[in-house]
Amino acid sequence: MAPSPPETSADRNDQPRLSRTELAVLGLLAERPAHGFAIFKELKPGTEVGRVFTVRRPLVYRALDRLVGAGLAKSGHTEPSVAGPQRVIHTITPTGRACLAEWLHRPVEHVRDIRIEFLLKLALMERAGTSPLALIRSQRIALDDTLNALDTPSGDPDDVELWRHHNAAATAAYLKDLEARYR
Repeated sequence: MAPSPPETSADRNDQPRLSRTELAVLGLLAERPAHGFAIFKELKPGTEVGRVFTVRRPLVYRALDRLVGAGLAKSGHTEPSVAGPQRVIHTITPTGRACLAEWLHRPVEHVRDIRIEFLLKLALMERAGTSPLALIRSQRIALDDTLNALDTPSGDPDDVELWRHHNAAATAAYLKDLEARYR
C-alpha cells in the first residue's frame, strides 16, 4: 500500500488539499487583490518569493481557478490590459485567509520539505510583516526526533544514509541559527 501524500493545506478543516502552487498564490493574494499575470511576476526566478519557489504562468491561472472553485478566493472586477485580454482581479476570501494562516503556522513534516515549503512560508511571512519565530520554534520541535535519529550515522553508512545525516545536521544548524536571528 502506497503512503498517502503529506498534507499541504487545511484539509483537516474540510478544505480541499492545496498544492504548494495554490498556497503560494493564496499567500500573494493575501497581500492585495491581484490578477494572474501580476501574481506570475511575483513567482518568477529572481523575485523575493520566486527565488524560493517558481511557478509557470499557466499554473498560476490554474491555481486561481481552483482557489475560486474552492471558495478560498473570488474573481472581482476586470481591468484593461495593453498586451492581451482584460485582467480579472482576484481577492482572498475570509475562508482563504483562515486556510492560509493555518498552513503558514503549521511546521513541515519532513526534513526534505525545509528547502521549499518551509522557506516559502518564511518568504510569505516576511512579506506580510509577520514574525516567523513561532513557526521556527515549532519546526525545531516537530523535526527534533528525526534530526536526532539522523544525527549519528551507523558504523559504515551507505551513500543515502550519509546524505541524510549531513542534511539533518545542516537543517538542525539552520533552524538554530534562524531562531537566534529572529529572537
